[in-house]
Amino acid sequence: MEQKRVLIVDDEQDLCEILQFNLIAAGYEADVAYSAEEALDRLSSIHSQASHPFDLLLLDVMMPRLSGFELAERLKADEQTAQLPIIFLTAKDTEEDTLAGFRLGADDYVTKPFSVREVVARVNAVLKRNQPPTTLLQYEGLVVDQNSKTVSIDNIAADLTRTEFELLALLLSHRGRVFSRQELIDSVWPDDVIVTERSVDVSITRLRKKLGCYAACILTRQGFGYGFK
Repeated sequence: MEQKRVLIVDDEQDLCEILQFNLIAAGYEADVAYSAEEALDRLSSIHSQASHPFDLLLLDVMMPRLSGFELAERLKADEQTAQLPIIFLTAKDTEEDTLAGFRLGADDYVTKPFSVREVVARVNAVLKRNQPPTTLLQYEGLVVDQNSKTVSIDNIAADLTRTEFELLALLLSHRGRVFSRQELIDSVWPDDVIVTERSVDVSITRLRKKLGCYAACILTRQGFGYGFK
């Protein structure tokens, strides 16, 4: 899995080095900018080169010239950086300052002095919240893409009907669970379509024929229903 990349923006060099060291130790890529202006340059150059962007900003509020709040306002106004998560780091701990940070779109607000372990935990939490939902379901060489509605078996496309696709996606996303035939009917078939339990058996049989070596993964539990083992 690709490492998440964090940009630390603070004019305190010692603090930047401590945060960078601990974030790298926690498994992140961590870069440093010692001013809001330098951060803007870094972000602009990355987008112009279409290279790997930053996944989160740790942003000090009180910096000379351009403040963290002003930088955040610029970033949120730019469609290329509007969705970039921001955690403010600041000695300004009044309620109004905190509210101002959240009004600018901050994902979190940590006041100085702080525990570095706490900052890393906040980074973990924010990135987890901002992680897009998984659209790929995979078991070995069997891959179901719920976004493109496609299935591949060992990198070869499988031609499934909508019903077969929905059955496979449901079973694969709940590995180990056995669904009754009625549960499959309720989950897969439209409400305005009359479906018998025998229709479920036929659809499962057809699905197995298209899964090749993975056909045996569709488990039949007599008297109960079907699952993916």
